[in-house]
Amino acid sequence: MDETPQSPTNAAPPPPPPAAPPPPANKPGGVVSDNRNIMIILSYLGLLALIPLLVEKDDREVQWHAKHGLVLFVAFFAAAIVIFVVSFIPWVGCITGLLGIVIWLAYLVVAILCIVKGLNGERFTIPGISEFADRF
Repeated sequence: MDETPQSPTNAAPPPPPPAAPPPPANKPGGVVSDNRNIMIILSYLGLLALIPLLVEKDDREVQWHAKHGLVLFVAFFAAAIVIFVVSFIPWVGCITGLLGIVIWLAYLVVAILCIVKGLNGERFTIPGISEFADRF
């Protein structure tokens, strides 16, 4: 008599394949830097934005913040130069002095807001400045 082995009807199914690892926190293909928080803070401290821009080339989020921080600083610096030059015009100097203080405070508030948003993993877009920085 020919006996063929039959599989038992009570056999357990094979285990499922292991789960795929979660995607990185950054955009696909990007690398998350160990110094991300420090670099995001440096991104909005004037010319110190050059440090994350040159050091963290693989972290796209740090690069985004460094470019935006640098463009924000250049815009502020250009406005400060214009106000300085205009302040030598008689009768306008007092007004431009006050305007200079307002622009400096606005820059400070925006920089702090960008740092806080960046540390929370968000982006703060500034109309005009963000569009210009995205070109780089």
